[in-house]
Amino acid sequence: MRFRDTSAIVTGGASGIGAALARALAAEGAKVAVADLIADGAEAVAAEIGGIAMRCDVRDRAQIAALIESAEAAHGPVDLMCSNAGIANGVDTSFANAAGADPAAWQMAWEVNVMAHVHAASLLLPGMLARGSGQFLHTVSAAGLLSQIGSAPYSTTKHAAVGFAENLAISHHSKGIRVSILCPQGVDTPMLDGMGGGGREGPQAGDGLLSAEAVAAAALDGLAEGRFLILPHEQVREYMQRKTADYERWIGGMAKLQNRLYGV
Repeated sequence: MRFRDTSAIVTGGASGIGAALARALAAEGAKVAVADLIADGAEAVAAEIGGIAMRCDVRDRAQIAALIESAEAAHGPVDLMCSNAGIANGVDTSFANAAGADPAAWQMAWEVNVMAHVHAASLLLPGMLARGSGQFLHTVSAAGLLSQIGSAPYSTTKHAAVGFAENLAISHHSKGIRVSILCPQGVDTPMLDGMGGGGREGPQAGDGLLSAEAVAAAALDGLAEGRFLILPHEQVREYMQRKTADYERWIGGMAKLQNRLYGV
C-alpha cells in the first residue's frame, strides 16, 4: 500500500472530501488524525478508521499547533498534511457589487482558505526539513485556477491559496518537500449544498458532480506520483489553457456564462 505507516493529518475531516481522504488514507495503511470544527463528526470518522480525532478551528494557529502535537504523540512525525478545511462564503448572485461582501466574510475566507495553510506549513516545515521529506496536500478548488462566478471572496482567497502553494513548493523542492493542490470543480458534498447561488446548478457543476470518494482517489494518485496540480475534473486543464491563451476572450466568455446562468 502506497501510504502504509504514513502519519497524516486531515483537516475538515468530519465530512465531504476530508472524510473521504481520511478513509482512503487509512485504507492504504496510513495513521490518520482527523480534525474538524465539528468534534462529533471528526470522532465518528476517526473511530471508523482507527485514527484519532481532535476539534480544531484552523483559523487559530495555536489550535493547529495542538493538533500537530497530538498527531505526532499518537502516530509519530507528520509525513502528510492535508489542509482540506475550506469555506465558500460571500456568494451574491445579484451581482450588485463584486466587492460588497461584509468585511467579516472577507476576513473569514482569508483565515480559513489561506492562512490555515500558512500556519500548518510554518509549524511543520522545521521538522520536515530536518528529516528531508514531507508532503502537503492543499484542497483548493478549480476556482483558484479559473474563477468563481458570484463570490469574489471565494475566488480571491482560492487564487491566493494557489500562490502560496506554488511558493511553498518552489522554496523547499530541493530539500525533499512536495506540495500538491487539489482543484476539483463541483463535488457532491455538504459544502456544495451550503453554497448560495444554487450550488448544484451553478457554474461549478457544469461538468458534472464528482463524489467525494472519487476526488479522494484522484488526490491519493496525485500524491503518490508527486504531482503539484491534481485535477479530478480533467476539463479544467483545457479551461486554464484557454484562459492564458487569450485572457480578454476568456473574461468575455465568463461574463456571457454569468449572464446565461443568472440573467445578469
